[in-house]
Amino acid sequence: MVENSELRKAGLKVTLPRVKILQMLDTADRRHMSAEDVYKALMEAGEDVGLATVYRVLTQFEAAGLVVRHNFDGGHAVFELADSGHHDHMVCVDTGDVIEFFDSEIEKLQKDIVKRHGYELVDHNLVLYVRKKEA
Repeated sequence: MVENSELRKAGLKVTLPRVKILQMLDTADRRHMSAEDVYKALMEAGEDVGLATVYRVLTQFEAAGLVVRHNFDGGHAVFELADSGHHDHMVCVDTGDVIEFFDSEIEKLQKDIVKRHGYELVDHNLVLYVRKKEA
């Protein structure tokens, strides 16, 4: 199973809760899920994994580099699998929807700004808070 090898590669012991949580993150319709979202989805699927276990496993996954934690709206953490390349986010302030995007012009501009100030870009995270325009 891919999940087992991913866990082993990350230095984590393969346990049923870890496998179930990793599968849930991989197959969910939503790419960005809170610990509570993961817990509810597991309950709906008939899986017996406690909320405290979900929090603990997600923290372990983050430390191992399997997931990325985002704190978009006032500290509410959501997680996404760390399986895709760099991208930025837009968060709808009305619905909480998270839209991923990549724009090469924005990336270039950020690097140019950093260079102009005499620095080297190590990492960055761009989040735009948006609202649907009224028609």
